[in-house]
Amino acid sequence: MSDLPVACTLDPAALESRRQGLLADLVRQAADCEQLPDGYRFRFVAAGGTLALIARMIDAERECCRFLRFRVTVEPGGGPIFLELTGPGGTRDFLAALIDP
Repeated sequence: MSDLPVACTLDPAALESRRQGLLADLVRQAADCEQLPDGYRFRFVAAGGTLALIARMIDAERECCRFLRFRVTVEPGGGPIFLELTGPGGTRDFLAALIDP
């Protein structure tokens, strides 16, 4: 997996649309964003629709950004939901340009 290029296959217009739409919606709902050495970790309050939004984003992004690794953790007892977006070297810088956390 480390030989996958850190690049998105969307054309510039589609990438900007994704950045302003689905990704922006997700980042706006995050209660916290933490930098990781190889990406970001977002914390979300467990609310209706949050997990579905995360799943929609993962489904869309895994098609055009094949280098990304997604890890979702749902804490018990109605606790927070965590989403980690990680990948090979350069992933955090690539994501920063997209999501501007």
